[in-house]
Amino acid sequence: MVVSAAALPTRTATDSPVATAIPRILSIAGSDPSGGAGIQADLKSISALGGYGMAAVTALTAQNTHGVRAVHVPPAGFLRSQLQAISDDIELDAVKIGMLADSQVIGVVRDWLREHRPPVIVLDPVMVASSGDRLLDAEAEDALRELVHLADLVTPNLPELGVLMREAEPGDWAAAVRMAQQLADAQQTRVLLKGGHLSAGPARDALLVPGEQPVVVELPRLQTTNTHGTGCSFSAAIATCQARNGDWGQSLAEAKDWLHTAVARGAELRVGSGLGPVHHFHRWHPEPVTDDWWRRIEPIRAGILELPFIRGLAAGTLPEPEFSYYLAQDARYLNGYSRALARASALAPDERQQAFWARGAANCLDVEAELHRTWLQKHPASPLEGPVTKKYVDHLLAASGSSYAVLVAAVLPCYWLYSWVGKELAASRSLIDPHPYGAWLDTYADEDFAAATEQAIEFAAMAAARVDGAERELMWQAFQAASEYELEFFDAPRAALGQAGSGR
Repeated sequence: MVVSAAALPTRTATDSPVATAIPRILSIAGSDPSGGAGIQADLKSISALGGYGMAAVTALTAQNTHGVRAVHVPPAGFLRSQLQAISDDIELDAVKIGMLADSQVIGVVRDWLREHRPPVIVLDPVMVASSGDRLLDAEAEDALRELVHLADLVTPNLPELGVLMREAEPGDWAAAVRMAQQLADAQQTRVLLKGGHLSAGPARDALLVPGEQPVVVELPRLQTTNTHGTGCSFSAAIATCQARNGDWGQSLAEAKDWLHTAVARGAELRVGSGLGPVHHFHRWHPEPVTDDWWRRIEPIRAGILELPFIRGLAAGTLPEPEFSYYLAQDARYLNGYSRALARASALAPDERQQAFWARGAANCLDVEAELHRTWLQKHPASPLEGPVTKKYVDHLLAASGSSYAVLVAAVLPCYWLYSWVGKELAASRSLIDPHPYGAWLDTYADEDFAAATEQAIEFAAMAAARVDGAERELMWQAFQAASEYELEFFDAPRAALGQAGSGR
């Protein structure tokens, strides 16, 4: 269902915005020096969606991906000068409003809006921090409520909706929709309800218009830490789309689709160690081929989680002989794997990649091997090389005789799948204390190994970008085969010890 633009009491039919090919969008918001939120995120969003972005700064912050350290609010008169300089010279197609730090700043923006009446006004009411702390004093909150009726669209999240309505934050989606509809009816404006704070279900947003049925847009919820600046980016994107196409329902759908992918691909930026930014310009950067590979091995990943070995490992009920056999084979495998990583280091095209693979080769023989030796001294297992181990190592050694690109693709699943399994089992690890296999789970779920995995993925994607289609297909084949061997490797203890069918 697409919602048509509803006339507001402060507008006439002749005031309705006209779609513009390259809309001119002004962001009135605070600054984020780390580039993930505020005017920096707004300008990136506006540019990514085809607009020309401008910014009037309401506040300066000292912040990074871990949070805000300090805020400086310039004199309100200077903000007035910024706004007047823009409106004296440039015709605006839309305005997006973000952080307004106090009642004086809000008053300047209110007076300027009344005087100049931009065709599209989108208000992102920044009132509650991600920690739950209120960002405005009572006077500023009242002033911001008075600003709502001047906006064509208000984009609160759930905590901000509660503050605007002077009520407790809604606890579920149905209550949130009812409250957002009350706000839309009371202020005679559109309200975009953002449901990201809900912990379960899909990622929902709803467009509420007085006198019309809600329009709900939902996409699968993403598990990611790259969420810094999503509210800023979303509201700026909607303002840009609306100025370009003139239809609020269409603008919401387009902006949400763009943001969903920006969040999904945010990790590619490798910015910061906290809540990272989204990838505003993902449309200009082809998706790494490694992402496609990961999707294509989804049946293998699902099969790994269904294995009795993995289930028993998570529950701590895996028989010790099976785990001992697994570690004994893993010790033999790591010897061959370290040789493959050393070969990757020798073939790598630059010192950074050479050093990374060399560290990985040494780590195989030191850190992980120490766990194997410690366990196997107490729980001896057959030192003979199993058939799956031999096939897997032979595959790596064969790739070592190929190109750097193919070899990197072949060694990648050992990083990626082990790290992924470690994350999947982390919750089980925390519920069982002491966990009989906790040391192994800790090794593959720790932050250093996760960081090394991300680096290996990046290098594989870089290698794929440098080769032609034929060699990229060889890379995929090497990656797929190694992934299949990972599945077999986890299942090998049951088969070797004659326990097929156990553990379920």
